[in-house]
Amino acid sequence: MTAYEKLYINGQWVPSSGTDTLSVTDSATEEVIATIPEGTAADVDAAVAAAKAAFPAWSALPKEERAAYLMKIHAGLEARTDEIASTIAKEVGMPLFLSNLIQAGLPKANFAIAAQLLGSYEFEKQVGNSLVVREAIGVVGCITPWNYPLHQIALKVAPAMAAGNTVVLKPSEVAPINAFILAEVIAEAGLPAGVFNLVTGIGPVVGEAISAHPDVDMVSFTGSTRAGKRVAEVASQTVKKVSLELGGKSANVILADADFAKAVADGVGKCFLNSGQTCTALTRMLVPRDRLAEVEGIAA
Repeated sequence: MTAYEKLYINGQWVPSSGTDTLSVTDSATEEVIATIPEGTAADVDAAVAAAKAAFPAWSALPKEERAAYLMKIHAGLEARTDEIASTIAKEVGMPLFLSNLIQAGLPKANFAIAAQLLGSYEFEKQVGNSLVVREAIGVVGCITPWNYPLHQIALKVAPAMAAGNTVVLKPSEVAPINAFILAEVIAEAGLPAGVFNLVTGIGPVVGEAISAHPDVDMVSFTGSTRAGKRVAEVASQTVKKVSLELGGKSANVILADADFAKAVADGVGKCFLNSGQTCTALTRMLVPRDRLAEVEGIAA
């Protein structure tokens, strides 16, 4: 078992202001594989203060230099691919082959893609007689789910930092070990202090503190509809920008002219990707009523 005893705030590994810890279990065996700090609102205050202080210099850095840091993070994740894959396979419950391909492969690609986009992205654009200027918003709070843990982190953190924002990350307490690996990679990449901060803990404490904090300029949340409603409610008190990607199961619509043998079989298979822990798992299949019996036979 690994004990993660510190949070990553302002470029340093620091103890939480609290003393409680949370257990992380192997999803297959329910064995405790790690403990993490149960962060507090005071920890969020420290992380936000660090991010706010780092924002002016980071946002003013030439985009080529920000891209170089993102590529260093990409390289660091690449070097630890096997470790990331095996870690998330235990945290989430996914075959190691798929974990290597998806859970480790997508996050490192996201950092590289964000870096590449910076090369051609126009932060200023002339439109008629007007100049449209896109600027970094400030401190971004990122709150992420457990099902594709590092991928969801990278989807939020990489573009936010690429655009010149600084970040306070709260990963899912169910699958947080991968976030510590990312923080270690970021530290080794020499990212300026305060640009990235990691505070682990539970949603009603750490997530709520991030959403409510007056110095957090934007919150990006992926998770349940219930929690998303709370994030929106709390964040509205400071009129910050909020991005929500909430729980749901997309319908798999199969029309009468489709190849039913293939479409139904593929749809059933996709229900079980990542042990079913996928918001786009297509677990609702909508078919013509007069072909329902045929579909049920194929699905069985």
